[in-house]
Amino acid sequence: MGYLRCIEVENFKSYKGKQEIGCLKPFTAIIGPNGSGKSNFMDAISFVLGEKTSCLRVKKLSELIHGAPIGAPVANRAHVTAIYCNNDDNTEIHFTRIVAGSSSEYRIDGKSVGHNDYVSRLESLGINVKAKNFLVFQGAVESIAMKSPKERTALFEEISHSIEHKEEYDRLKSEMMKAEEDTQFTYQKKKGIAAEKKEARLEKEEAEKYQRLKEDVASKQVLYYLFKLYHNEQDIESLTQDLSDKNKELEKVSRKREKIEEEIKEKKKEHGKLQREFAKIEQQIREAEVELNKKRPTYIKAKERTAHMQKKLETARKSLKAAKKVNEAHESEIKSLEEELEEIEKKQQEFEEQLAEESKSEGRDLTLQDSQVEEYNRLKEEAGKLSSRYLQELDSVNREQKSDQDRCDNEIRKKAEVESKIKQKRAELEENVRRLEKLTEYIRTSETGLADLRSQEKDIGEEVQEAKKRVAEINEDLESILNELGDAKVDKHEDSRRRKKAEIVDHFKRLFPGVYDRLVNMCQPIHKRYNVAITKVLGKNMEAIVVDTERTGRSCIQYLKEQMLEAETFLPLDYIDAKPLKERLRNIHQPKNVKLLYDVLQYDPPAIKRAVLYATNNALVCETAEDANRVAYDLGDNKRYDAVALDGTYYQKNGFISGGSTDLAKRARRWDEKALHNLKYRKEKLTEELKEMMKKTRKESDLTTIQSQIRGLETRLKYSITDKENTEKRVIAGLEREIANLERELDTFEPRISDLEERMKDRESRIQDVKESMNTVEDRVFADFCRSIGVENIRQYEERELRATQERDKRRLEFENQKNRIINRLEYERSKDTHENVKKWTKTVEDDEKELEKLKKAETTQMQLIDDEMQNLERLKNAKINKKQDVDKLEESTSEIRKRLSAAQKDITAVQKQVTAMETRLEQKKGDRHSLFQTCKLEDIVIPMVEGSMEDIDHTTSSQQDDVEMSDVSGSQSTQRIYEKEARIKVDYSELSDDLKDLDTNDEIKKEGDKLNREINDMLSLLKRIQAPNMKAMEKLDGVKERLKETDTEFENARKRAKKSKQTFERVKRERYDKFMKCFEHVSNKIDEIYKALTNNQSAQAFLGPENPEEPYLEGLNYNCVAPGKRFQPMSNLSGGEKTVAALALLFAVHSYQPAPFFVLDEIDAALDNTNIGKVARFIRQQTETSFQCIVISLKEEFYGHADSLVGIVPDPGECTISRVLTWDLSRYPE
Repeated sequence: MGYLRCIEVENFKSYKGKQEIGCLKPFTAIIGPNGSGKSNFMDAISFVLGEKTSCLRVKKLSELIHGAPIGAPVANRAHVTAIYCNNDDNTEIHFTRIVAGSSSEYRIDGKSVGHNDYVSRLESLGINVKAKNFLVFQGAVESIAMKSPKERTALFEEISHSIEHKEEYDRLKSEMMKAEEDTQFTYQKKKGIAAEKKEARLEKEEAEKYQRLKEDVASKQVLYYLFKLYHNEQDIESLTQDLSDKNKELEKVSRKREKIEEEIKEKKKEHGKLQREFAKIEQQIREAEVELNKKRPTYIKAKERTAHMQKKLETARKSLKAAKKVNEAHESEIKSLEEELEEIEKKQQEFEEQLAEESKSEGRDLTLQDSQVEEYNRLKEEAGKLSSRYLQELDSVNREQKSDQDRCDNEIRKKAEVESKIKQKRAELEENVRRLEKLTEYIRTSETGLADLRSQEKDIGEEVQEAKKRVAEINEDLESILNELGDAKVDKHEDSRRRKKAEIVDHFKRLFPGVYDRLVNMCQPIHKRYNVAITKVLGKNMEAIVVDTERTGRSCIQYLKEQMLEAETFLPLDYIDAKPLKERLRNIHQPKNVKLLYDVLQYDPPAIKRAVLYATNNALVCETAEDANRVAYDLGDNKRYDAVALDGTYYQKNGFISGGSTDLAKRARRWDEKALHNLKYRKEKLTEELKEMMKKTRKESDLTTIQSQIRGLETRLKYSITDKENTEKRVIAGLEREIANLERELDTFEPRISDLEERMKDRESRIQDVKESMNTVEDRVFADFCRSIGVENIRQYEERELRATQERDKRRLEFENQKNRIINRLEYERSKDTHENVKKWTKTVEDDEKELEKLKKAETTQMQLIDDEMQNLERLKNAKINKKQDVDKLEESTSEIRKRLSAAQKDITAVQKQVTAMETRLEQKKGDRHSLFQTCKLEDIVIPMVEGSMEDIDHTTSSQQDDVEMSDVSGSQSTQRIYEKEARIKVDYSELSDDLKDLDTNDEIKKEGDKLNREINDMLSLLKRIQAPNMKAMEKLDGVKERLKETDTEFENARKRAKKSKQTFERVKRERYDKFMKCFEHVSNKIDEIYKALTNNQSAQAFLGPENPEEPYLEGLNYNCVAPGKRFQPMSNLSGGEKTVAALALLFAVHSYQPAPFFVLDEIDAALDNTNIGKVARFIRQQTETSFQCIVISLKEEFYGHADSLVGIVPDPGECTISRVLTWDLSRYPE
């Protein structure tokens, strides 16, 4: 086996110039975007392997040259070379196909070869392009699975090469049929001339024998009857001795049977004991299952409580985690505020220290003399007195300003507090919204689960209810059947024999579609009173098997011979001579109640009407034997009919009369036994159904468990819905209302603060006006003083002090405001006790963990109880299996003994049949002797006698004697007296020659007797018919002989031609059949294995079946798959992915027969889901490791990710797409 190492293309389709695509690994994937030229790569491989132009998506070869489709070919030729490596001798073979104009050129290793040599070389490597078992084009995968049976057969003919014999097969078949027709024609011609010859010979014999016949008749008759009587007496003596020996043999085999029956009785006792023990174990298993079903709900409830507590614990842990997170954020906020407060206090302290230093420095620079200070104070006092009015006004305005400033600061503080509350409430709102979402999700999940459980409850409830209802109905039906069965008993040996015969018919039905059933199984008398009469008339046809054609019947007979089974009688509907129903016989009024047997017999299906007509044969059924006798022979229309009485006495129109007997009555019970068998069959079916229904009723415990789960889930769902409504309507709505109120409150602060700031701004103007008035007074009072200290005005001196003081006051106020803001936030944060929430959830988690541990222990305890019960149940089941094995062994042993009994019974039956046959033959021989004597007496033929005379022969006629014999017991006694009287007659056989006496076999006796009889009959017949001899008879005979000779030669030649044609046809037929079946059997055996491997599931099934097993290539091949976890359905009903997998299974199975070294697949994964893609990819990877190389075009990463190497096809866009090739070896990267 070899592989493709690489593909070289030059100016082929979208591949411009010369490009080498390779090295191709065992599993190579071709990838690339749509329109890049991936399928052109597939066309290149198909082209170089000799594929036809029509399969390459072009109309003519010249269109394969790059640029040709747009009318601008880049060259006048293109070629593709496949480099094939042979693993056996490590050699390479270069296969090249060149497009030059509108023709192809083929080369192997550079040497030009013809197309046939090129294809032959490929086929020698296992590459058969016609079969297409290694090339799968885009979109062809599903069509392979959906091929018609005929198309599938054509595929197999190509692969197996049996199609090579098709033309010769058809020709030879036609010649054979013509030769057979010629043979049949010459045979009929010969037959007609032979008849003419016979007629001519008779005319001649009449002419020659006419004169001497009269003299010979009398002596010949005496000789004939002496011959018959002599050999009759010999037969009587021989049969008497043989009958004695057979009776002794019968006694011997009967004793053997009795001994075997004793063995069976012992085995039955032992079997009954084992069955009782087996039933006891089954009862224990049922009790154990009931106990297990009782304990299972408790365990499920414990498990459910554990699961619920587990969920509760998880919720509590999440809440604890959230509380810890809130607490940590809370503590972090407090720590941050404390650090911020400490930082502000530190800055405030640094500011005060700085002021102290500055104050010392400025105090040294601006220190006035004491006299100047006194002067300043005096002048200040004077100025104060002069401006007291302004000062009072300024104090009043400053107090108002201070009051508004305090109110403004208070509003700002309140605003900050409200903003902090809004932030807190929004955090709480977000937390509750998240909780609401979790509740909503839990409710949705729970409602889905509850709906599923309710659906299960409904389905199981309905199933259990229907099962209970059906159990009640079945019990009623069983009770009715048991009442009907009553004490009826059937001979078990006979029942076993009939079961075997029924199995034979069932086997025939499976093998041969044209088999109906036994006639007795398809018919039923309209009333029990007709049972005996119908049984008598049907006779052996009663158990005959009805088939559609003679061919089906012969096939069944051949099967019986091959299997060495008992002989059966068959009634082919197209072969039997069924006489039409005589409608006028329905109008017989005297005797009364005379009916056609056909009318008192019901049958189904209607298709077997011919068989019923054949078996009944227009027979009439009458009330009494006298009526039957009258109808048969004396109805008044000079015609005879078959008539049977209700007691079984049967008068046949040929004169034979047979009476009812014990055996006939026993056989007639077959109709009752048939009904009894149907009842037993119904009983078995109902018992099996009852077991199935009881299994379903035991699902009631599962129903109880589901109902318990529903109640628990409903309770939790109810609490969750209440919690959700409370959270949604009360908590979240309350928080939203609080936030809205706080936001409305927050909106009121800004106008108040703005109003206060506006008033303070207006008041500041008044303050400035008052200060200017005061400054005017001060400037007048301090004018001289200011000049003395060198300042422009007293404010210049004071402003330095005042500005510094105001600046200090302002900074101090800022520090105080910041401290107050932080202290307020600290007080608020410290007022929230988040740690208590953490403690609460910590305790909840600890309590839930303890409760969970407790519940887990309870669940483990219940699980242990379940395990103990299951172990006990397993032990009982093992005991049941062991006991069943004991029962099976005993039944096998009993079966062997039954076989011996059956064999012994067969021996007895065989000997009994022989005894009965001998007795019948002995009676027949005695009757024959009586008939011979009667005939001689009636026809005045004098027989020479040693003892007795012709007067000792009884005068009763044969037909009258038959009436006596068949009427009653007294008739039989009378017959025996006649036989005994005639036995005393001693015939003189001296006239009989030794040649006629010394005959060893019956055939010789019959032959001689027939010969004598014919001679007599011929003489008598000629005496009656011949009036005068025909003198031209000799000439006529000579002419007929000549014509017959010519016809014989013609017939022999035709027969030889037909024989030769048939032999030649059979040889070709065998060759075609062998080739086809070799391929079919291989694929049929492999396909199921491959389908299981592809689906990675042993329950998957795939099978092929021929519609015509004898000559499968003439009809279709059926292909069906059973996907994993699904029931059987037609291929057309499978999903796209399932069809693809089925098609791949067929492809790989076909490929395994005379496998090609590589597989090329184009987008086989298009209809596959990810699961099936993985399965198919793994299968291909496994196969490429050992069996073949696989090149796959794929667009799905899930598929080509399993490959050994990737070949990327990249398009260069333009008026004519140019494909570029990239390769990547994935084998270097382990999976």
